[in-house]
Amino acid sequence: MHIHAVQLDPVWENKQASFAKVHALLAGAPPLPGSLIVLPEMFATGFSHQLAVTREPEGGETESFLKAVAAQWQCAVLGGVVTPGPEGKGYNQAVAVAPDSRILARYTKVHPFSYGPEAEVHAPGIGPVVFEWAGIKMVPLICYDLRFPELAREALKQGAELFIYIAAWPARRTGHWLALLQARAIENQAYVLGVNRCGQEPETGYSGRSSVIDPQGVIIADASDGEKVLTAELRPETVRSWRREFPAVKDFIAKAQV
Repeated sequence: MHIHAVQLDPVWENKQASFAKVHALLAGAPPLPGSLIVLPEMFATGFSHQLAVTREPEGGETESFLKAVAAQWQCAVLGGVVTPGPEGKGYNQAVAVAPDSRILARYTKVHPFSYGPEAEVHAPGIGPVVFEWAGIKMVPLICYDLRFPELAREALKQGAELFIYIAAWPARRTGHWLALLQARAIENQAYVLGVNRCGQEPETGYSGRSSVIDPQGVIIADASDGEKVLTAELRPETVRSWRREFPAVKDFIAKAQV
């Protein structure tokens, strides 16, 4: 399976302008039909806390855009949206759509970022959602979730072989980003795809560094900084053969079932 990670500098609080950037980036690096296209957390607006700008109903303009991209390129597409939550809050979500507009997965960020104001405007989700595309089981997770390995373990119990972290991860903690992506790959014997935004927001800068990590923790693709589409080929058998050879996942699952 091929993945195409769109490392984007969203236009602040401007969905249509951000959509145009995505179109241009994909047109410059056309995805292969049947692939998976992944966009960052809140790719349409940047990491804004203004719900009047970011929040939209399920099936709103950002999800409609994801469906249009999926149909155009005949790929599955995963990207970040904000939908209505309880008590006037929003849900920070990752939504995956198929070329025929089916919703493959809708995941709500379990750990809103409490170090900043996100936890005041976004309500938490309840757990991971695993889905299958192109013969590999995968799970979308979001940014701060990366710091909580037990969440990935829950997805592992559901059979996840590819962990996808979409993010707005600040440049000043890039070292943590790379180290934690590698850790999640090593401990779960899985591919890990981290898709981060780049560029500058009013208060925060982002270095990008979208990366693909193999099941032994080796970085096999790194987007560095700047806007681009990072492409890599993932082979499900690479995960499965390593898990057979070195049975750490098997031992974890056996222990978890006791």
